[in-house]
Amino acid sequence: MLRLFLASLAILLSCVTASAEEGAIQPLLQEHREVIAKSSRKTIGPAIDAIANSGLPQAQIVLETWASKSMWMRKSDGLFFVGEKADSKNYRLTGFDTGEEVGTFPKKELKQLKPNSGVRALIGTALVQFQLLDEDKAKRQAALTSIQRDPEAALLAPLRASIDREPDAGLKAQKQRLERLLTIGYDADPVARIAAIEEMSGDLGVDVRATLNPLVATTRDVALGTVPEGVNVAANLTPGEEGFSEDEAYDLLVAKGFAPARVTADDMRLALAENIEGGTVGGVPVAQLDKDKARVRAYTALAEAGKVPPLVNPAGIQAALAAHVFFETYAEPAVEVTTAAQDALDNIALKVSVNQTLDLTLDALSLASIYFLAAIGLAITFGVMGVINMAHGEFIMMGAYTGYVVQQIIPDHTVSIIVAIPLAFAVTFAAGVAMERLVIRWLYARPLETLLATFGISIALQQLAKNIFGTQARPLTAPGWLDGAWVLNDVVSISYIRIAIFILALIFLCVFLFIMKRTRLGLETRAVTQNPAMAASMGINPGRVNMLTFGLGSGIAGIAGVAIGLFAKVTSELGSDYIVQSFMTVVVGGVGNIWGTLAGATMIGFLQKGIEWLNPSNTLAAQTYMIVFIIIFIQFRPRGIIALKGRAAGD
Repeated sequence: MLRLFLASLAILLSCVTASAEEGAIQPLLQEHREVIAKSSRKTIGPAIDAIANSGLPQAQIVLETWASKSMWMRKSDGLFFVGEKADSKNYRLTGFDTGEEVGTFPKKELKQLKPNSGVRALIGTALVQFQLLDEDKAKRQAALTSIQRDPEAALLAPLRASIDREPDAGLKAQKQRLERLLTIGYDADPVARIAAIEEMSGDLGVDVRATLNPLVATTRDVALGTVPEGVNVAANLTPGEEGFSEDEAYDLLVAKGFAPARVTADDMRLALAENIEGGTVGGVPVAQLDKDKARVRAYTALAEAGKVPPLVNPAGIQAALAAHVFFETYAEPAVEVTTAAQDALDNIALKVSVNQTLDLTLDALSLASIYFLAAIGLAITFGVMGVINMAHGEFIMMGAYTGYVVQQIIPDHTVSIIVAIPLAFAVTFAAGVAMERLVIRWLYARPLETLLATFGISIALQQLAKNIFGTQARPLTAPGWLDGAWVLNDVVSISYIRIAIFILALIFLCVFLFIMKRTRLGLETRAVTQNPAMAASMGINPGRVNMLTFGLGSGIAGIAGVAIGLFAKVTSELGSDYIVQSFMTVVVGGVGNIWGTLAGATMIGFLQKGIEWLNPSNTLAAQTYMIVFIIIFIQFRPRGIIALKGRAAGD
């Protein structure tokens, strides 16, 4: 009985030991010890794959420790541990299987594993399958980013396996998209690749095009007689046709080893110099080699003797070209895959063109709203009152600086902008009233003198701004909720600041129309504009109306300055950047008509963006072409797009 008990106990202990061995990773490391210790990129692959595919929970820790150069081997028995520096000469070792410290050992008894960049890259690829399922969302996101940056066929299987187990909806969508892209690029099944291509064919993402483009990339190739079977031919090439010269064709033959290289004049001279024997080369005296024919005769003799490569004559070139076929091949061997990829790229290209047009339209509308906002005040002072105010741009500049000063007092950007808009109106309204009372009122009906006077005021205001704020650009920061852009897709986007300016322009259009059509000031302004004498006889004070109208136009310019300062640099020259466009907007749209100003701003915005799109590298040329176009336009429509009607039209 005792013997039977001891035998049973031994069997039980052996089973327990075997079970412990099955759950341990150290035996697996020992199996590949020599390869791991050497850590050569050429031989390490099977060891990394064995660890990664072992299914053991310690595998991830081993790989991470190894990649971070924290894995040490004890020389006495070859076992691997996690090493941590205890002091300058000793290291504390911890077992991978037990997680317990096994002791402290001198550095000379240990060997640190230092994988090079190539081995670390292989380890990183193996770690992806663990990181994709890590409990830490940040690590899962990092794994996806790593796959996007360096995709490989080996990553497709672990990525697919992790999708159904992904708890986060956002990361799951990223995994599904990345799985489709890897399927297109690396799946072994052409049917699966074609299905993924068709699924992504309407996607405008840059990553989709980056995945499809390599499938339709072509290289030039050549073969003797006929095209080899199994080659995915993109196009057949004929030497001498446009885009493929005979020289290029023969160079391809030389590169592929199908024809001898052409001998240049320098090659011939060098070969002749190397083969001088007894004062002759190929039987030709050296003294005669100053002639081309003598050099060719000598070189031909050397070639016949097998000392130099033979000369290639035109007839030989033509014969070589005629004996070979030239073609372009796809890098992707599957014809059906390249066909699907090309169809998808054509579909994407069409959608990209449509969306680029939409993006250009949004940019043009944004620019038009900026020009309209800058010109709406000028539409009052110049279009309605007939005053050529060259200082209008400086009112825009004053509004922008007002916003800057408010932000220095009120740090909250949202509150500061809300305060700055009415304050900028008040400041520039007061400045406009002062300017009208002190200067403009004495110069009505004298446009040239008005132009000169306001131009002088413009220079004075610019210098005053430089004296107060300096010459450096001042920041006018938009509120945080205006940061970023409204992104429709990878092609179409528009910043929230531009959207806000567009809405502001519409608001001021409505405000202006309300003032001119529904208020006493608007009624009196229209009366004074059409017939000042009759308006005065009806009890209207033309001087007061002109003062308030000029102040209104200046105040709106100040608000425009706040809006423009949110995306443009705030300097003393800010207004001068918009004064020309403002005058063009008013003149082209139709003097004295707010709808004309809106039409003029729209036309100039679209025109400028269109010219910049045709010639994106030269914005100065775009400005020049735009001015030339407007000059021609005014020749045919001198009163603008929407001409003023009524008695005032003849003034």
